[in-house]
Amino acid sequence: MEQATTLPDHIAPEWVYDFDLYADHRFGDLLHASFDRIQREAPAVFWTPRNGGHWVVTRAAEIQEVVLDPAHFSAREMQIPRVPNPPKFLPLSLDPPDNIPYRQALMPAFSPKAVRGLEDKIRHWARTIVDGVAHKGECDFVYDVTELFPVSVFMELMGMDLGRLREFRLVAEHFFASQNDAAELEKSVGQIVGIMTEYIQQKQQEPDDALISQLAKAQINGRPITLGEMQNMCLLLFVGGLHTVTNLTGFAYWHLAEHPALQQTLAAHPERIVDFVEESTRLFGVINTPRIVAQDTERFGVRFRAGEMLVCMLPMGGRDERANAAPAEFDLDRKQREVLTFSKGPHLCVGHFLARAEIRILTEEWFKRVPSFRLKPGARQEYTMSTTIGLKHLPLVW
Repeated sequence: MEQATTLPDHIAPEWVYDFDLYADHRFGDLLHASFDRIQREAPAVFWTPRNGGHWVVTRAAEIQEVVLDPAHFSAREMQIPRVPNPPKFLPLSLDPPDNIPYRQALMPAFSPKAVRGLEDKIRHWARTIVDGVAHKGECDFVYDVTELFPVSVFMELMGMDLGRLREFRLVAEHFFASQNDAAELEKSVGQIVGIMTEYIQQKQQEPDDALISQLAKAQINGRPITLGEMQNMCLLLFVGGLHTVTNLTGFAYWHLAEHPALQQTLAAHPERIVDFVEESTRLFGVINTPRIVAQDTERFGVRFRAGEMLVCMLPMGGRDERANAAPAEFDLDRKQREVLTFSKGPHLCVGHFLARAEIRILTEEWFKRVPSFRLKPGARQEYTMSTTIGLKHLPLVW
């Protein structure tokens, strides 16, 4: 992306660091290790002239201050660069207290109790999908496992047609690939809203026990939910449910494939898989969360002006040595762990309990069938980089 032509008057030259969120030249063979290098040389908060010009926040403490202060750093726009008609995700695009009724409508389906009630279904899908590859001796873990498993769980939770799984994955991938192209982004959002509207109307006529039907009965501030609100809630659920766990799991298993001693530990001591999930979540985050500056403020030694965009690099926050000792090391025994992957505060991801349960259960079932595996010779990370991060392939052999 071309640089902004001029530097805003209030931005001092020492605050500038040339960084391209979508295609930075520093992104190397292992993406998350590239983040470590950028974090070491870049300021904790800096302005980049790329992608329309915007702020970047890379450190845990500063990220937390931003996401916990919606009065100054609002979630009402989350596209970098800004677009004329930004998509609206409910409740994500609302700041508190406006987001609360929508979170309350979703939380019954994503609470710890609800997730525990889903464990049998989650385990069924994990067993089915791992059984489909275990006898082959090799697979593309992304295509054959992580693109199927969490998406199958999500689509069953929503009450969607599992026969359209691959189709919907491509739609979600196109959405994330369009973040810096306003026309394509608008087209992609329209496609997703069209898909979800079909399901909403179907469930209104033929309700079932799935989440879309539950949302159709939701009350928002004491009134029935509107079609537009349901569309915007389902837009968020669609792009989150078809992407986040898929990619987090992919990067975690890439690391696992390169560390046979860690595999041996998890195979022999499945109770340690919980620690594997938490450490993977810390180290291999896949979401960068943008904000728009709602009002002028001075923080972190820099001046923010209303209307400017910034992005909190959540994957970097978990790898900050100020928050986690020896942050680049994968340590199952870590006593204290600062995890920012699902954000914090009023916009903490509503699906984080489900995401953790999915990765844990998949790993339990994987090691029952494939206790030892490795990268296929010649494998290299191919990934997409955006406000979300995607791993394209993970060729494994055993």
